[in-house]
Amino acid sequence: MRYTFKPSGVCSTQIDFDIEDGKVRNVQFTGGCNGNLKGISQLVEGMDAGEVAGKLRGTLCGFKRTSCPDRFAQAIEQVLAQQ
Repeated sequence: MRYTFKPSGVCSTQIDFDIEDGKVRNVQFTGGCNGNLKGISQLVEGMDAGEVAGKLRGTLCGFKRTSCPDRFAQAIEQVLAQQ
């Protein structure tokens, strides 16, 4: 199923992803640090959703208290809590 998350406090404006059979698929960030976020998207492809959230949770960007990966972790956790 496809999910869309609108993060706040970070450079990316939207995160789209699928969770199929508990695995993260087809991650796309809109905005943000293009190369870094494409790299993260490729690295997490096919990984267990809970594992991805656990690894990315708490990642900070500069002086911000969050980051695009941290917001992605929060989005995954929201989806998993609803399932």
